[in-house]
Amino acid sequence: MRRFSPIGDVLWRKTAPPSEFKEVLSGHREAEICIVGGGFCGLHTALNLAKEGRSVILLEAEEIGFGGSGRNAGHCTPTFHHYSLNSIRRLLGEKRGEKLIQLQLNAADRIADIVHEHNIDCEWVQNGYVMAAPTPGNLSALQSKVDSYNAAGQSTYLADAEEVRKLTGMKGQFGGWVHPGGAHLNPMGLSRGLAMAARRHGAGLFVRSRVTEARRTGRKWKVSTTEGSVIAKRVIYTTGAYTQAAWPKLDKSFRIMRVMVGATKPLPDAIDVLPENVTAHDGRGNIFVYKRDAFGRIVASMFPRLFGGREKMLRLLTRRLQYHHPSLPADIEWDCLWTGELDMQPLTIPRLYHLEEGAVAVTGLSGRGVPTGYTVGQVLSDWARDMPHNDLALPIEPLRRTPLYMSFGPQLALRGYEMRDRFSEWRSGQKMRP
Repeated sequence: MRRFSPIGDVLWRKTAPPSEFKEVLSGHREAEICIVGGGFCGLHTALNLAKEGRSVILLEAEEIGFGGSGRNAGHCTPTFHHYSLNSIRRLLGEKRGEKLIQLQLNAADRIADIVHEHNIDCEWVQNGYVMAAPTPGNLSALQSKVDSYNAAGQSTYLADAEEVRKLTGMKGQFGGWVHPGGAHLNPMGLSRGLAMAARRHGAGLFVRSRVTEARRTGRKWKVSTTEGSVIAKRVIYTTGAYTQAAWPKLDKSFRIMRVMVGATKPLPDAIDVLPENVTAHDGRGNIFVYKRDAFGRIVASMFPRLFGGREKMLRLLTRRLQYHHPSLPADIEWDCLWTGELDMQPLTIPRLYHLEEGAVAVTGLSGRGVPTGYTVGQVLSDWARDMPHNDLALPIEPLRRTPLYMSFGPQLALRGYEMRDRFSEWRSGQKMRP
């Protein structure tokens, strides 16, 4: 059984409103749809279907938001990180690709609607996202983003160096891509708020209820836990990187990669760091993304080095922050450092798998939790409504094992991105960045 990073290290679990979910499934229940996994994908699906009057039971092995949904850095950037929009259309076909693009690009606005409709306490701030240009050579790629995203209905723009400095406080940038729809939040607060909204609409939610087996009984499924079971017409697995043994080989459909997230102690005097309360991305290959929380902490994330303990990771986060904001103290104090597990697979977009008749699973969010969890929730809801498979925004595929090279490929890619960054900095005469 996989061992995951400690949830107790995560800032959001301490600062989100307390969870109201304590009930463990016991005895036998019936529902139209049984959802396995209490993260963003499962919770959005449960809320959508419960609002329609569908009978829904959601089972979570630990606590609501235990997985990537409660551990991520809290950015809601409605973009595709790895692919251009035209690449998505080529990958999925024009019709399906366009449907997925519109879901993803509008995800932040739709989550904002959900937060306000259900009065979810999650530190929601939608002041925009800025991806900086660390060298002049980055500007053409960012202009391409402006052109393609605006053609798809967004209102993004390319800012000059001075505007990037005013928005983010970052020094030494050459401009940046500004997406006004970007947001940030407390992701555990959103998880718990979605769960409460789903329950108010009639969904049954049970925690500490690990699924041990799902098997067909006639035309329905019997989903068993250690202390109870659910009889349902449909079963949806949304356990992502935190999948264990609930379905044979589902945990082989991805490989784990870890991301580190650190939160400083509150820095109320650091007024030149993110003065407009945006989300900032420094534009480099090994991404460094940071924001403010509601209490004045800086929350920053990046992929860790292959070797190095807690202190080495904190030094790296500190050096990156201080490079962009030299006014910060030399001895930045950190409240929390944690890691989250990502379910990586080659396409880096979610994969929707056919398990058996009436049963599907989704894995492969690849670290794009907040907006993509919403998007996948819409796709799974459409599947549960019997939408024809050709009309879904993701294709339904046979369950398959991810290639062996995914055990080391993402880390090699990161090292390649870092080498490319170094070369670009050298070629443009820039100082090498940490």
